[in-house]
Amino acid sequence: MNSGKIDARDINYPHKELPVMDLAPIMNGDREAIRELADKWKEAAETLGFMCLVNHGIPQEKIEKMEEQIIKFHDKDVDFKMDIKVNENQRGYIPSKATILTHSKYEEHTKTDSVECLVLATEYPDDHPNVKAGKQFYGKNQWPEMDNFKEDVMDYWDGIINMCKKLLPVWAEALDVEDNFFEPHFEELYSYFRLAKYPKVEFVEEKEFGLGAHADTGFMTILPLAKEPGLQVMDTDGSWFWPIIPDGALILNLGQFLERWTNEKFRATPHRVLPPRNNDRYSLACFVNTSLETVAKQIPSCVSSENPMKYPEESYWDFYKWYIQQTYTHYGKVEEKTA
Repeated sequence: MNSGKIDARDINYPHKELPVMDLAPIMNGDREAIRELADKWKEAAETLGFMCLVNHGIPQEKIEKMEEQIIKFHDKDVDFKMDIKVNENQRGYIPSKATILTHSKYEEHTKTDSVECLVLATEYPDDHPNVKAGKQFYGKNQWPEMDNFKEDVMDYWDGIINMCKKLLPVWAEALDVEDNFFEPHFEELYSYFRLAKYPKVEFVEEKEFGLGAHADTGFMTILPLAKEPGLQVMDTDGSWFWPIIPDGALILNLGQFLERWTNEKFRATPHRVLPPRNNDRYSLACFVNTSLETVAKQIPSCVSSENPMKYPEESYWDFYKWYIQQTYTHYGKVEEKTA
């Protein structure tokens, strides 16, 4: 019984369209199109921090194949999934109620989130120095033993990564730096892929989330529209809205490492997921980032004598480690409040 209480999903949040970026000329290698798109890209990055990509080159059938695989994985019994439970390298299965964003600047979080997910990440060759040294985050993935699972995942994931690499000159043009400014930082990029399930919930209490308010850690995040609603975005005035996304578009949003690198010129936008009401919700979020060893140093167009750099130089490895330790209960640094 929830007499007198309001379901969080029934609050009258507005709907708002995201900026739409047509990538067709970019995917075809049109350099002039980069300059034409950069102004619109810059405006979106400086304000909303979310945008939609159309004509992105990722076939719909590949997205649908991934949706089938994610459902098959999450339909497996708990023992199957826990056999590949997440490890110190942040790779593997993360069960529901294992995430709580106690460090969030955007909302107070006292309850663990309902999301469960499989996390995969870039695999490095055995002779890589950081692999040989056993450095955290350089370990191997824990792949579930499922027919064609790895093949389908890598086919889709590689397509997303290749698309993102073609966007690097757009980011550079929007920041008024040389065209190849970001390329060296993506030669050994670190990407991770969250195949998430948000279980349906009959009634959503206050401060109860599928995934609480947060901004992503890295450079850029790419995901297709989920079939069930849930994603909410924080507007520039601090209010929440439901994003309107064209059919077939991919969503792109900025991460905190890019925000810090640009001295907050670009915005890592807070967003959250409310649990679905009617059916389980599945999400395919690819996080495409610089190398773990990239250090965010000041960009000339983002600093001045009146606007000095707000952050110390820091590698993505260091920032990522701090973030996940403050987010996931399996690192032993955060837990749900019981009072």
